[in-house]
Amino acid sequence: MPTKKVKKGFLTTFAALLFMSVGTSGALASSMEDASAHSAALEAFKVAIRAKYDMKEAAFKANDIEPIINHFYSDRVISVDSEGAVHRGRAGIRPVYEQVIGSFVAIESYESFVNGNAGWDWVNFHVSFPPEAEMDPFSFKMLFLWENIEGEWWSHGEMYVPGAFEISSQ
Repeated sequence: MPTKKVKKGFLTTFAALLFMSVGTSGALASSMEDASAHSAALEAFKVAIRAKYDMKEAAFKANDIEPIINHFYSDRVISVDSEGAVHRGRAGIRPVYEQVIGSFVAIESYESFVNGNAGWDWVNFHVSFPPEAEMDPFSFKMLFLWENIEGEWWSHGEMYVPGAFEISSQ
């Protein structure tokens, strides 16, 4: 039969384990809530930038750069093209879009990240042309940098190189 000393030691150990368990489960619950909130924020970010991508695709199709220049990019945009040239501000990217508008664009997110009011999105940027243009389609791997300003996401920059991410493996 156990002695009082053994019972007391057992109860003390049991109480300590129970206390640690409650503390750990609270931390675990908090961690799970944080993960859930982050997941919700990421999904909201993806929906918002998808709407921006849809607008950009429609503007290309309509041969209208104004929505792209004024409703996609912030006034502080910096774009680095596949040749390494830097285009600053809306005025700086306008000539780039004047050269390529009228093509067909499809933007396909590859991997997104958001933290508060900042996020980025790696994408495949597919470009094709009307048949009469007799030009081959091509793709860029692009990185868009985003900031949420007063509830709206704005692209502050991009970099791109030829190629495409393999999305089917994700």
